[in-house]
Amino acid sequence: MFHRLSTDTLNWIMIVGVILFIVEIAFFHGGMIFSALFSALLIYIGWKNFFRLWGKCFFWIGVIGLIFSVLNMLAVRFLLIAGIILFIRDYSKSKKESERITPSISGQHESTTEALIQLEPLFDHHAFGDQKTAEHAYYWNDINIHGAFGDRVIDLSNTVLPDDTAVISIRHLVGNIEIYIPYEVEVSVHHSSIFGRAHILGEHHWHLMNQTLSYKTEGYDTTYPRVKIITTLLSGDIEVKRI
Repeated sequence: MFHRLSTDTLNWIMIVGVILFIVEIAFFHGGMIFSALFSALLIYIGWKNFFRLWGKCFFWIGVIGLIFSVLNMLAVRFLLIAGIILFIRDYSKSKKESERITPSISGQHESTTEALIQLEPLFDHHAFGDQKTAEHAYYWNDINIHGAFGDRVIDLSNTVLPDDTAVISIRHLVGNIEIYIPYEVEVSVHHSSIFGRAHILGEHHWHLMNQTLSYKTEGYDTTYPRVKIITTLLSGDIEVKRI
């Protein structure tokens, strides 16, 4: 459905959604936003203690509360209604428009499409749950993922890095990130965090509060293989160490 929409239409939908979000904060004392934040806190506490009975209770109560809080927000209601209207409009157009097949004559037009190879990512985008690289040898592809809750563990000792620069990009809300780097690999780390701790190749930061850290090894600019790590966390710890 969305591939039929123009960029301007999508932009207007997002702008109206943001305006309603601001109105809810300004004129309804936060509306359901504070309830959603409280539910997210319950989810985080429950996830960290999920092996206990009360942890499971906190987690599922938080999930249910978060769903109800989000669905009761003005901006979310608007987006749902807009999505339903767009779906009905798109479905109506698809019924009225008959599919047309235009024959093509070989040699009439030169193709400008390049040959491309689609690569399988190492990680899919998961909102909940932990993710880690395989414990056996695996083929390397650059990592570019985002998530909500859970831990991410990446072990580079089980793969062969390219002769140029490997890239790891992770945007995450709540959870820990662990990255294990072989000794012969040069490293650059750019980490942003609202709350948490960072342990990067022997450098320890025990209390991060809305901070950005940048480190690189001495031979990063001249030596290969090397890996560039870019991470963003709302709340959680990052550990980058040699293995």
